[in-house]
Amino acid sequence: MSTITTQDGTSIFYKDWGPRDGRPIVFHHGWPLSADDWDNQMLFFLAHGYRVIAHDRRGHGRSSQTGTGHEMDTYAADVAALTEALDLRDAVHVGHSTGGGEVARYVARAESGRVGKAVLVGAVTPVMVRSAANPGGLPIESFDELRAALAANRSQFYIEVPSGPFYGFNRPGAEVSQGLIDNWWRQGMMGAANAHYECIKAFSETDFTEDLEAIDVPVLVAHGTDDQIVPYADSAPLSVELLKHGTLRSYEGLPHGMLSTHPEILNPDILAFLQE
Repeated sequence: MSTITTQDGTSIFYKDWGPRDGRPIVFHHGWPLSADDWDNQMLFFLAHGYRVIAHDRRGHGRSSQTGTGHEMDTYAADVAALTEALDLRDAVHVGHSTGGGEVARYVARAESGRVGKAVLVGAVTPVMVRSAANPGGLPIESFDELRAALAANRSQFYIEVPSGPFYGFNRPGAEVSQGLIDNWWRQGMMGAANAHYECIKAFSETDFTEDLEAIDVPVLVAHGTDDQIVPYADSAPLSVELLKHGTLRSYEGLPHGMLSTHPEILNPDILAFLQE
């Protein structure tokens, strides 16, 4: 296995496929998954000559199950350590859901020349939880319910989420993929319960407004209008308003997990954005 070790001794697992002189694309997975969630995209962009990289966030997948660091500043620092170890330049960072927040935090702070473009897919930006400043957000009780379900029976919870709202399989007429459900469960159960529990706070309560405002590179914001996990109206349009060079692509009726349910739609759009 390929790993790097961060300053606090955490082992971060990563995949690194393709030509070393190819433009690097770094994929950032959602909660509570792993680098494996990007396999379709990695194979697609590998076939187009890119160098494709994906890591398991600390406490997720094959990375260390740490007792600390399950918040966005540390997640971004881990990404910085990986990009420095691999000496990535002009990279494209693509993040889904929680990984989109991780991308925003990392790209806003990245060394000059490290990042060329970014893509946010169903991202948790600018902020999910409801507040006086974010009246359209979800109530904190929604996230308390996630924590309670995880603590009570994580394995069952990790069946119910992909079987229902994550992929939109709870919608009338949905074409259900048991393989996607099983793979979601597999990835989730590889990680640490404490990391996943604490990450709920990280993805729901972190405010990425200043990060988005600080990003200077072009950013594609891609979001399904039937996203039941990160509601469209309180995410994608607001994120684009904060970005200096943001482009919004809305996908009518597509779910939160559209990178897996509709890669034939998303992948070419990302490729076109990279080639602009």
